[in-house]
Amino acid sequence: MPKPYPARYRANPNRKGKIMSSELIVHTGDAAFEQDVLKSDLPVLLDFWAPWCGPCKMIAPILDDIAAEFEGRLKVVKINIDDNEATPSRFGVRGIPTLMVFKNGDVVATKVGALAKGQLTAFVEASIA
Repeated sequence: MPKPYPARYRANPNRKGKIMSSELIVHTGDAAFEQDVLKSDLPVLLDFWAPWCGPCKMIAPILDDIAAEFEGRLKVVKINIDDNEATPSRFGVRGIPTLMVFKNGDVVATKVGALAKGQLTAFVEASIA
């Protein structure tokens, strides 16, 4: 039997129906994508992921760190590609994890595959500058 996820990765019932990886990460879906990502006042780092994806699990704690480090300057959002097929299709996602940075509703940078924290930090800093 698999171990349960640590408490910080479980659903938080106090967050208006959104499932959170941490208090700073928003999980979105096809229906809420426009509001959560395209209409965001802050730049958005969007993670296309799936629960069965090993590299996605590897970068999850790094995304938590990025969300904390860039709080107030960047919004970190995750979308499960198994539960939401329209958005990955719309943006041509072919592999996961795929990370995209959005500014003012437009994709300004994309990376496919797991990144180390230093690489992800540099990617974000260059993308939101």
